[in-house]
Amino acid sequence: MTRLKIGPNQKKILLLLQAGAILALSGSPRTAFRVLKHVSREWKKIDGEALHDSIRRLYQSKLIDARDHPDGSTTITLTAGGKQRCVTYRLDEMRIERPETWDRKWRVILFDIPEKRRRIRDALRHHLRRLGCYELQKSVFVHPFECRDEIDFIIEFFQARPFVRFIIAEEIDNALHLKQKFRV
Repeated sequence: MTRLKIGPNQKKILLLLQAGAILALSGSPRTAFRVLKHVSREWKKIDGEALHDSIRRLYQSKLIDARDHPDGSTTITLTAGGKQRCVTYRLDEMRIERPETWDRKWRVILFDIPEKRRRIRDALRHHLRRLGCYELQKSVFVHPFECRDEIDFIIEFFQARPFVRFIIAEEIDNALHLKQKFRV
């Protein structure tokens, strides 16, 4: 599969379209307001001519679908490939937030992914490291801060749920080393 080169405006457009889908599905006014505030800020940053060119290239790359209506309006939606690309961008931008105070608990991620799914195992390991998780062993990672949502997202993205366990521990025998590593 060839990797399409997507520019910053095209990436922004894909994420804004996904935000629209989130907004439509959101039942919470608070969530809707937060999404709208972010979308409004990002939308203002896109130049009109660059926007037109970016939409045309996204359409040609089949990441979006555009439909013209009799009243002259156009509806732009994400294709399945566009949705997949948005999820990938989210994965690449994901961060684990550092709380003001540490709850003194360790989040331990264990996995045992079969050799025939080695690419998933390697990708999972890569993303756990990128999130700042510390590798205790080849298939055991630890992090001091709340990260269940982020880990669940990665697990679902790679369809690795049957192979991964998430544990919250109060003690680890090398806690002193880990506290230094994470500066907690």
